Amino acid sequence: MVSAALWVVVAVGTLAFATSLAVPLWFQAQNQRLLIVTSGSMSPVFEAGDAVVMRKVDDPSQLKVGQIVSFWPLGSENLVTHRVVDLITLPTLRQDEETGRMVPVIDPETNQPRENRYIITKGDANDENDPNATPYTRVRGIVLDVHTGWGWLLEWTSSPVGRAVMLVPPLLALGTLELLAVRDARHRRREKAPNRDERHVDAYLQG
Repeated sequence: MVSAALWVVVAVGTLAFATSLAVPLWFQAQNQRLLIVTSGSMSPVFEAGDAVVMRKVDDPSQLKVGQIVSFWPLGSENLVTHRVVDLITLPTLRQDEETGRMVPVIDPETNQPRENRYIITKGDANDENDPNATPYTRVRGIVLDVHTGWGWLLEWTSSPVGRAVMLVPPLLALGTLELLAVRDARHRRREKAPNRDERHVDAYLQG
């Protein structure tokens, strides 16, 4: 009965750890990523603690108004996931060294101002658009799906505490099973070993 309970601990812990590794890898194999939501700016579509499935953007034509995208805002390396409310094209600007003013960058091949595509974004729970337009090149991907509550679970399973909870009990259970196996083996050897009287009879018969 004890051995069966210990094997259950080993099976559950091993399965939980393997699942925590396999789920993100499965999405990566589909060219997708799981992102953990850390704020409520897109409520009620998803909340903090949820996880969203994101697909990488390869071409600006994939971006459309109404889509939810993940991007790095200008001047920040914190990933934001908001809805696209407008698509605009703006000239690429540079600062003129003599005047200090921002002037268009001219393409030497076409002799025309260079242009970049930008997205205007807004969190569904926010009253106003995000303060800056975001270049297409800073868009990481389009949100395809939402998994409620997965974020907290993914964060926990990747934390030191979560890994310890999943791995330490199975390791202790395996150690205990090994000790029980050694004890049972010794017990069986003692049972099979002849006692003193049996050895005496064997010696007498052999003599």
